[in-house]
Amino acid sequence: MKIIPAIDLMGGQVVRLVRGKPENKTVYSNDPQQVAKNWEKAGADMLHVVDLDATLGRGTNLEIIKKLTKSVSIPVQMAGGLRDKPSITGALDMAERIVVGTIAFKDADLVSDLAKKFGKKRIVISVDHDDGIIVVNGWQKSTGITLADAVADLSGNFTEFLLTNISRDGTLGGPDLENLSSVCKLGKHVIASGGISGPHDITKVKQCNAYGVILGKALYDGKITIQEAKKLA
Repeated sequence: MKIIPAIDLMGGQVVRLVRGKPENKTVYSNDPQQVAKNWEKAGADMLHVVDLDATLGRGTNLEIIKKLTKSVSIPVQMAGGLRDKPSITGALDMAERIVVGTIAFKDADLVSDLAKKFGKKRIVISVDHDDGIIVVNGWQKSTGITLADAVADLSGNFTEFLLTNISRDGTLGGPDLENLSSVCKLGKHVIASGGISGPHDITKVKQCNAYGVILGKALYDGKITIQEAKKLA
């Protein structure tokens, strides 16, 4: 199982939000490149870099991400505000993998075509949900689509999924194992995100046969190290 630290960017800073709310922000660093190098040195398999400003439609951290991807040798998975063909193709020029959510539910054919062109393993579908209902536009809009229906519709064309229960994200409240286990049974590569509180949660996620797990607040608050997570993975 891959151990993947998150680097969430807002205003050029490395931050963590609680349940995706900008008003619930904690700043951890003013040097994203150094944070990336630190996680690489600690043994991370991949980095999950999120442009929160782009996600929320209030700016971009693109230049910082460009520098960050060049400063490390491990793969970078880029997310945030990738909602049209130019932004997606531009991101794929920088990062090994990109994560798309909103556009996958608005124009699945476009995303499918891009996956065929660039390779399915480079396009990760983000199925963000609020206790089983898919949300888009930076978690601000509910689609009314159930998680089960969304994954069933998309699993024919895509192999890589990022699963986040937004009610758990940044809470240290434990991962949503029920939905994770259900999606993992489809035989796709599923990355678990949200709620990790310590080493014991890594074991639980692995038991669901997840492809990877994203470490956020628990990592930044010192409740788990990458080395600990690697041993359990």
